[in-house]
This record gives sequence, structure tokens and C-alpha cells, in this order.
Amino acid sequence: MSPLHHLPIPFNQLGTLHRYPLLRLRRTHQTGKGKVNSQYALVIVGTGNGLVGLGEGKADEPMQAMDNAYAQAIRNMDYVDRFEGRTLWTEMETKFGSTRIYMRPRPVGFGLMCAPGIHQIFKAAGVKDASVKIWGSRNKVNVAKAAIRMLHAGHQPLGFGDGIGGEGRRMEKGVGMRGKAIVERERGRRILDARTW
Repeated sequence: MSPLHHLPIPFNQLGTLHRYPLLRLRRTHQTGKGKVNSQYALVIVGTGNGLVGLGEGKADEPMQAMDNAYAQAIRNMDYVDRFEGRTLWTEMETKFGSTRIYMRPRPVGFGLMCAPGIHQIFKAAGVKDASVKIWGSRNKVNVAKAAIRMLHAGHQPLGFGDGIGGEGRRMEKGVGMRGKAIVERERGRRILDARTW
């Protein structure tokens, strides 16, 4: 059975999603029976209007790995809070493994000044003006996971742990995006839209 069955969105809406394959790997393992090939795929999926998800897939065939990653990315889609529907709310910083990422909001018309993988994540999420600086490792998998973790934060407790005192999962740690309500609470006043059109 195809992994694209039993998805949380109707089958006829799959064509409207932005789909960007970030990484494809072919690995060969030497066993007693000979060489065994396996495929890996990393895919970004988004609506272009605030929903974005990351998926990883493994299989024996390349297209099956892509379908597995695509289905997982659709299931992992979550909302990204955007300022004026075009940029980030605040400056953000995170560390994932040896990768450090620093994201900043930018004015209207600035565009996206960032690495190609993060550029595709922003396009899928509908972010139009932002800049990103990456320090340390530029491993595509770690960069994509760190960026998604920053954009999705606020929808789950950060660094919650495993319930018995352990560290918890890596994708659930760190300081992520602060939305409008948190910024208003910090400043002690409401944020008004300064645009006149």
C-alpha cells in the first residue's frame, strides 16, 4: 500500500503543496550475501502560506524513499507564525549538534538571504523577507532540522524531557520563535499594524 494513503489532507489537494527534495542519498552495505543498496530522502513540504513540515524516508528504491519522506513531511506539517504574513517575528538563535543558526526578520522587499536549503524551507512556509547566518557544521540534515525546530517552536514544551528525568528528544529542545502574544507580553503593550494599505 502506498504511504500517501491515510494522510490528514484530501488526496486531491496534494498537488497544491510546495514540495522540495533537500537531500537524496544512496548507501551500499556489504553483507555476506553481497552488496545491499538502501535509499534515503529528506523532503520539505508546505502550503506557501504558513504550514511547513520536514520528512525523512528510507527504502530500497529511490521513489519509495521519496514517497515515505513526502508522507512523513505532510504528517509533520505545523503552523509558522509570520509577522505581516511575510517575515519572522523576532531574531532567533539555536544550536543543533555542531550547527548554529541565527535568523533575523527583514524589511519589506529585502528578500531571502540564506543558504539554499533554508531558502526552500522559507518558500514552503511563506516567509518572504529574512536573513540567516549558519556557523559550524553546514550538514544539510542538521541545518534543515534546526531551522524547522526554530520555526515550529511554541507548539510544544521546549526541552520537556522523557518524563522520567531524561534529556528528551533533540528536535524538541531549544528556544524557538516567539509569536505576537509573547512579544506583546514582554513589551507591556499591544502591537499595532503600522501599514496604511
